[in-house]
Amino acid sequence: MYELFYGLRAEPFRLSPDHRFCFEHSAYAKARAYMAYALRRAEGFVMITGRPGTGKTTLIGELVEDLAHESITAANLVCTQLQADDLLKSVAYSFGVGSFGVDKAELLQRITVLLNRWHREKRRALLVVDEAQDLSISAMEELRLLTNIQVGGQPLLQIFLLGQPELRDLILSPPLEQVHQRIVAASHLEGLAADEVEAYVVHRLQVVGWSGDPAIDRRIFPLIHKFSDGVPRRINLICSRLFLLGSVEERHAISVEDVRVVIAELQAESLAAGSAFSDEE
Repeated sequence: MYELFYGLRAEPFRLSPDHRFCFEHSAYAKARAYMAYALRRAEGFVMITGRPGTGKTTLIGELVEDLAHESITAANLVCTQLQADDLLKSVAYSFGVGSFGVDKAELLQRITVLLNRWHREKRRALLVVDEAQDLSISAMEELRLLTNIQVGGQPLLQIFLLGQPELRDLILSPPLEQVHQRIVAASHLEGLAADEVEAYVVHRLQVVGWSGDPAIDRRIFPLIHKFSDGVPRRINLICSRLFLLGSVEERHAISVEDVRVVIAELQAESLAAGSAFSDEE
């Protein structure tokens, strides 16, 4: 709606992950570097954690697109409290291995045959497990056993674990000591720093062709940081509401007063962080 009023090619502040809008703030760049390091190692697990909305899925989307021209087959698995047997079937399905009516031993054999074939073809396999904090202990152990599939000491499957901060607690629990020992890199995605919010917002606007309409009062950016905790998805929510308000009222400038209105609405809906505005803001 507002993108038409302001002449933008697309909506810049959608809440769903879209790696086309990727902004490499400091925490994001660090996590990406860790993943690149792990890929070069071609073994074990890499763990990326962060609060909801901090960009974990966007990071993976960018990574998978970068891998499109390399000899790596990547499968993305979103977990919702899977047990070991269900996890194995999901992994098989993600890599195109048929699992209907097949027992566990046969399914493992089929996965092993596929990974060995890819190895002969100089192709690597990467499994990305999203929302991994919901995995059971048995499912996590099943993942570890999959990394035991090797040829000449070279693992044929590498696994990236993405999840909320609870994933770190899961990995550090005594039953998963062997998984913990196979973590080759780990990074925690923080929100944006206060001095990164303006660049983030402007970047997303420039991707869709923003040329200064609406004009934006720079004093709004510290306020957006305060009431979003620097979480990109919350920043998007605030900015989307700001642009919607501007378009509905047919205005071509966004002010501090607009932020006051939007934040009050979002806090009434329990969708914004922070306390109420002070008189100094």
